[in-house]
This record gives sequence, structure tokens and C-alpha cells, in this order.
Amino acid sequence: MVFPCLHVITDARAGHRPVEVVTAAIAAAVRLGEPHRLAVQVRVEDGVTDRSAYELTVAILARCRPAGVLCLVNDRLHVALAAGADGGHVGADDLPVAAARRVLGAGAVVGATCREVASAVDAVAAGATYLGVGPAFLTVTKSGLPAPIGPGRIGDVARSVPGTPVLGIGGVTLGNAADLIRAGATGVAVVGAVANAADPGDATERLLKVLS
Repeated sequence: MVFPCLHVITDARAGHRPVEVVTAAIAAAVRLGEPHRLAVQVRVEDGVTDRSAYELTVAILARCRPAGVLCLVNDRLHVALAAGADGGHVGADDLPVAAARRVLGAGAVVGATCREVASAVDAVAAGATYLGVGPAFLTVTKSGLPAPIGPGRIGDVARSVPGTPVLGIGGVTLGNAADLIRAGATGVAVVGAVANAADPGDATERLLKVLS
């Protein structure tokens, strides 16, 4: 399996249209003949109910599954299980990777957020399928994040876990995504670069081409 190089993370805040954005992103990947290079991560705000998170995940899965696009759920592993997603992603304050692996099972995809070489090595040893490393650049999509670490440190992490996909995340745009690949990242995870684009499908297509 070629692990997806572009992860589109949903922006489910009020005023955004995550299902429409994901539908456009998937259509773009299919047009390129590369749905296997795209993944969707369902992420919702803390105040969103589990029921709403579940319904959003089911709706997005209904679009991902026929196209062969990987679908993961951030943080809420019970929602991932209930909806039948392909796996989940855990952050620093969520369940430890080993616990997430026990919850989701041996065949599931388990992503982990890391910032440093030591935590990356530990996460892979505990069963992480891939790592999201950042924030790479300044971002306003998610509050409370530490200072950006830049492409260089993301490359250091990637070299510390050979064979494990490493995605740069945080402030990633069409203009800087290639910098992360040149530094050693396998791919990128984005929110605003697709969700806030005038044409989410076109943005997805351009990013996939940059990452090729």
C-alpha cells in the first residue's frame, strides 16, 4: 500500500461545509487517477457532540469508501470505530499510541502527532502507522499550538523513523508544501489550504501535483 501523501483535514467550524469540501477533494483525486494518494481526516471542535461527529464521519465515509480514499477520525477513536473508519489520529493530549492501537485493532491506521525525534521514535515503537509533525509554519486554524518548527526539524524527524510516513502539518500551503518534501517529509496534512480555497477541488489537484 502506498500511504497517502495528502491528508485533507475537515474544518467543521460554523460557516464551513466539510462534506462539500471533501466531496470536491475526492473528485479531484479521482480525476487525476490518484485516490490512493489522498486521505481525509475528520476533525471536529471540542464542543461538538459525539452524535454530530459520528454523523459527519458517516457522511464523509460514504464519499471516501467508493472512491478508495482513506478516512480517519481525529481524537475520537470511539467515533472511528462506530462509523467504521479506516483508523484514527491521536494528538499529544489524547490516548497514548499503544492504547490507541489496542482500541482500533492491529489492522487499523493509527496516526500520532509529534514534534521531536524522541517522541517520534517512541510513537513508532508503540505502533503508529504514520506521524503528523509540526506545526511546520504559522497557522490560525487551530489555537494553542507551540511555535513552528520549520521544514528542517521535520526532516530530522523523518530521518529518525525510516520507513514510517511523516506528514508536515500546520500552516501548509500550495506555496510551501514542496519545502517540506525537499526536507524529507513524505507528505502534508492541510486544513485551510483546501477548506478555505475558492475551489477546493482545484486546490487538492494542485497540491497532489506538487507532492508527486
